[in-house]
Amino acid sequence: MRASVIQIAVDEDESVESRRRRVASMVREQAGADLVVLPELWTTGAFAYEEFGQEAEPLEGPTYEAMAKAASDAGVWLHAGSIPERDPDGPLYNTSLVFSPSGDLAAVYRKIHRFGFDKGEAVLMGAGAELVTVRLPSTTLGLGTCYDLRFPELFRGLVDAGAETLVVPAGWPERRRSHWTLLAQARAVENQSFVVACGTAGTHAGVPQAGHSIVVDPWGEVLAEAGAEEEVLTVDFDPGKVATTREQFPALKDRVLGLQPPRRP
Repeated sequence: MRASVIQIAVDEDESVESRRRRVASMVREQAGADLVVLPELWTTGAFAYEEFGQEAEPLEGPTYEAMAKAASDAGVWLHAGSIPERDPDGPLYNTSLVFSPSGDLAAVYRKIHRFGFDKGEAVLMGAGAELVTVRLPSTTLGLGTCYDLRFPELFRGLVDAGAETLVVPAGWPERRRSHWTLLAQARAVENQSFVVACGTAGTHAGVPQAGHSIVVDPWGEVLAEAGAEEEVLTVDFDPGKVATTREQFPALKDRVLGLQPPRRP
């Protein structure tokens, strides 16, 4: 399986429409890949809070249309990162879209854990409530977004739902880059799954981004890692390694906590 992780630099002087066209072109250039992944909130920048409201769009808005066509043109499964979604009946959401190679919408995930500690995203956006997996021909994706990476119970729930490859688009800040790498490897090891984590380059509203998108195998080995600038990280991996790893080292079978409610004394 070939994954192309597009680490986009969000230039604050570039219009959203211009960036949308540029990213669609980058997706089309990945024809031949099985899976293409974009980062979190690449249309606005993950820390550009003041842009969320004015750039929010309905689920089937201009980014949906552009990414559906790009996926179809390239013939790839496309995790289109996330957008600020405006729900007509509710708040904004940090929403991920996944498209099939025919351009059909395969999954929608609204970010569950909002970052900001009672400001920023945490107050401007609503929280999702559903775990989401997507079945591809050779693997099942489990979806998380950025800050979700700090909550292992979410990813264990995805594994229980059948996930074998955990996909995490992010807008992760440079000042906590060591956490990004550490947590991506930890989620891979503890869930015996591949992790495909796509960050952004550049600066969002004055916050330098970590870049360093990363692909990790079920043993925690880093298969590929980007640098700090915009680039496309392409890696080939064998999805069958998940089953092999879980068979050779069946740690998931020894789980005790979380499988059933605790007994009352």
